[in-house]
Amino acid sequence: MSELEVAGRLHSWDVSTGVDGPGTRFVAFVAGCPLRCLYCQNPDTWRLRDGTRTSADVVLRRAETFAGFVKATGGGLTVSGGEPLLQPGFTRALLTGAKELGLHTALDTSGSLGARADDELLDATDLVLLDIKAWDPVHYRRLTGGDLAPTLDFARRLAERGTPLWVRYVLVPGLTDGEADVDGVAGFAAGLGAVERVDVLPFHRLGAAKYARLRIPFPLHDTAPPGPDLIEWARGRFRAAGLAVY
Repeated sequence: MSELEVAGRLHSWDVSTGVDGPGTRFVAFVAGCPLRCLYCQNPDTWRLRDGTRTSADVVLRRAETFAGFVKATGGGLTVSGGEPLLQPGFTRALLTGAKELGLHTALDTSGSLGARADDELLDATDLVLLDIKAWDPVHYRRLTGGDLAPTLDFARRLAERGTPLWVRYVLVPGLTDGEADVDGVAGFAAGLGAVERVDVLPFHRLGAAKYARLRIPFPLHDTAPPGPDLIEWARGRFRAAGLAVY
């Protein structure tokens, strides 16, 4: 079976600018995620059966229709989710095929399944957007239901390979705005030597309607988004560690 014939579960796709890597991106959202983050905005991507079975070739032919446009903006193709590494074969096929189209490639991941990313997959990845959700392992488990260590191991592996990284940190008042968490992630990211930038992403409640539609309680329905002072404080802590922050 060729890479293009590899099938997987695709939740949806979109064309976006500014949030999924450099330039304008064709973003393939794959279905399925092992984490259950309290602030998740996409509960409709949690299960593999939430996606439509399709081949990498079908997705890449769709991406090819936007190739000239995204290349002109310095953009490319991003595989996001859900968690792309829950479907490593499908993700590898998408990234490899995108490289064959001459597109810059990015992988948007929590890193929790980083061990599933083989060298061939990473060879086809120009940039990793890595979500480091907290620094304290106990806090991380309460926040996500998963373990922090695999994400840190994956980040170190990427740094050793020289793979460029953008670290993403979701700022949630009362949950991820503690100095120990922010400074811990900042110090770790600064020590990797491969982090090009940090995106501090303010928590929002735009996904609440999805929870209502799915009849799932939204854990943070009473949590307000962070104000500008808190956002700037967090960004300042990352800058103090010598990181470029957005």
